[in-house]
Amino acid sequence: MPETTSTDNIIYSRLLLGEARHLLVRARKKELAPYHVSPEQANVLTIINDLGNKANFTKLAKLTNRKQNTLSIQMKRMENDGLVKKGRERPKSRELVFELTEKGKIICDAAKKIESITTIMSILSKAERQQLISALEKIISKAEQYLD
Repeated sequence: MPETTSTDNIIYSRLLLGEARHLLVRARKKELAPYHVSPEQANVLTIINDLGNKANFTKLAKLTNRKQNTLSIQMKRMENDGLVKKGRERPKSRELVFELTEKGKIICDAAKKIESITTIMSILSKAERQQLISALEKIISKAEQYLD
């Protein structure tokens, strides 16, 4: 027999998810403020660093869950800020690839520390964090199915 859910409980859960996300983003912004990058930019820098010379535009759009036009604007800003440089995958190739500049590498290394999130999440035990991950993965999966 399916479990019945209270509408109030679902609304409260949604509000809590939103508030938690909002506060975590604010904490991350505060942590990154000395480097003058946003959490989204720090995420892109980390992805480019992890992909190395395979950081093409298509992969970045997929891994950041951003539309290509949105990512294009962000990458142009990051290039103008001296964080990344773009090139071509091969000569005469249409596929753009990105790599970190020295400035981008320094900020990426600092951004990887994520002390704010680690400190906040340390309130949960390892088992509670695993339960949270499992629940969030289910929510994301169901949301993706709904949107398809």
